[in-house]
Amino acid sequence: MEYKKVSFKIEPDSETNREILIAKLAESDYDSFTETDDKVEAFISSAKFSEEIINQKSLSPYQLFSYTYSVETIPNQDWNEVWEKNYFKPLLIDNECLIRAPFHTEYPSARYEIIIEPRMAFGTGNHETTSLMISEILKLNLEDKKVLDMGCGTGVLGILASMKGAKDILAIDIDENAYNVTLENIKSNHNPNMIVKLGGAELLNNETYDYIFANIHRNVLLQDLPAYCSVLNQKGSLIMSGFYFSDLKALQMEAESLGMKFISYQQKNNWVAATFTK
Repeated sequence: MEYKKVSFKIEPDSETNREILIAKLAESDYDSFTETDDKVEAFISSAKFSEEIINQKSLSPYQLFSYTYSVETIPNQDWNEVWEKNYFKPLLIDNECLIRAPFHTEYPSARYEIIIEPRMAFGTGNHETTSLMISEILKLNLEDKKVLDMGCGTGVLGILASMKGAKDILAIDIDENAYNVTLENIKSNHNPNMIVKLGGAELLNNETYDYIFANIHRNVLLQDLPAYCSVLNQKGSLIMSGFYFSDLKALQMEAESLGMKFISYQQKNNWVAATFTK
């Protein structure tokens, strides 16, 4: 898949303004981000790219900041090379879970070692939401549990669940590239108990789950919470991320209106992972 890299320079440049821009771009199908000292780099498939969206004032609500940008095309054949040289480094989370690419030759040892094809940043663990979710999963006893991974990205959360003893994992993503990459990663990590489906919450049926992991945008979470609740077993847990701390209250209110109980949350650079039980 061909990608566009859009490099933004923000004025005034601050952590808060960067977070706002990234959140707004994530709502517009940008699926990965990196930051340097002077810019934010956002990646999106060429098929979804629209310069009109970049020029919308909604990317800077209340005109909090201005920005300039440049666009670069990353051909499909160069995507892994770009990540290998510039972005995707072996990542050790909580001294237990190592995420690396097949091309990495130097990396620390870890209890769980996950090999990921680096075709998008979400799912490699480099984004706060993925690392938060992994930290939460590392705390769980998943032996013989049924797990649902919504918005699976690269499949890293489901793969970790499999390594921790989950008996059945269903991974779902609406993005075809994520679907295909997850299939590859399942094969690389030897997870025959994982099934991958292309689509969204409409694919959920009468099957129920002990744990649901959902690392998706705020608006999708709010929309699909009733569906998640309907397939979560009694005393089961729903762990969600992909949103900012400022969004937690709205998600908590919606979950509680469905009869779920808020347990806790973890925060990293204003991103949040929150746990609910049924």
